[in-house]
Amino acid sequence: MPKTKKAKPEKPEKPEKAEKADKVHKGATSPKGSKVSDEKGIDFARAWVEFPDPADDEQVFRCDLTWLTSRWNCIFGSGCQGIQAGRADDGCCSLGAHFSDEDDEKRVAEHVARLTPDIWQHHEEGTRNGWVSEDEDGSRQTRPFRGSCIFQNRPGFPGGAGCSLHILALGEGREPLETKPDVCWQLPVRRTYDWIDRPDDTRVLQVSIGEYDRRGWGPGGHDLHWWCTSATSAHGAGDPVYVSYRAELTELMGKAGYDRLAELCEQRLASQLPLVAPHPADPAD
Repeated sequence: MPKTKKAKPEKPEKPEKAEKADKVHKGATSPKGSKVSDEKGIDFARAWVEFPDPADDEQVFRCDLTWLTSRWNCIFGSGCQGIQAGRADDGCCSLGAHFSDEDDEKRVAEHVARLTPDIWQHHEEGTRNGWVSEDEDGSRQTRPFRGSCIFQNRPGFPGGAGCSLHILALGEGREPLETKPDVCWQLPVRRTYDWIDRPDDTRVLQVSIGEYDRRGWGPGGHDLHWWCTSATSAHGAGDPVYVSYRAELTELMGKAGYDRLAELCEQRLASQLPLVAPHPADPAD
C-alpha cells in the first residue's frame, strides 16, 4: 500500500534538494494490477507550455495545459470510488496525510485547536490520544483511525461527512488550503522542481505544474483501487482545472505566475482549431 506523498517545499535552496525530491516521486514505468473501468490510463499526448516566472528571473514554469484545461473535478461523496477497495466513502483520505515539514504541522495544529465536536466526529479521540502519528520510516502524519484519517468524518455525521478541517475552513469563510495539510490541498496538482543547465552556462530552476497521476504516489500508486485524475466520471466539471483551482495554483505559483498561466490557458481554449492533446478522460464535445 502506498503512503501519502509529502508536498514539495516552496523552493529548493540547493540543486541537490530539488534532485532528491524528484527521485522520491519517481514511480514504476508500467501499470500494475487492474484498474476500475472508467480510468483512461496515464500515458497519452500532453501539451506543455513554458514561460518565465514574472516574479523571479531565475525561475521558469513548465505547465501541463492538457491537465490544467481539463474538466476534472473532485467527486468525493458523489461517485468517488476511493483508493482502497470497499472504502469509497474515504475518498483519498484512507492513509492519513504526511506533513511536508514542521511548519506544515504547526500551521495545521493552529487550526485543529479551533475544531469542535460538532464539526469533528473524532474530537474526543483526537484530543485525548492525539491526532499525529509516525509511519514506519519515522515521518510524521495525521493519525489513521479506524481505517481512515482521524479528521475524516464518516457518512451520517450531523456536522457533515468529509474532512473536518475542510468543513472548518468553509464555515469560517477561508480557503481550505489554509487549514489542511499541504499534500491534501495540493492534490491532484503536482509541483516538481528541476535545475536546468543552459548552453550559455546559466542555470534556471524549472517548476513543473501538472497532473498528480498514479505515478505521483510512487510505485504503489499503480496498486490503488481507483484514482480520479484519469477517470471519466471525474471529468465533467463546468470550469477547467485552472479556474476551479485558482486559489491552489496561486499559492503554488504566486499571483503573477498564475495570472500568466490563466492567459495561456484561455488562449488555448479560445482557439478555433481542434484542441491539441486534449485529456482523454474529458467528455467529447
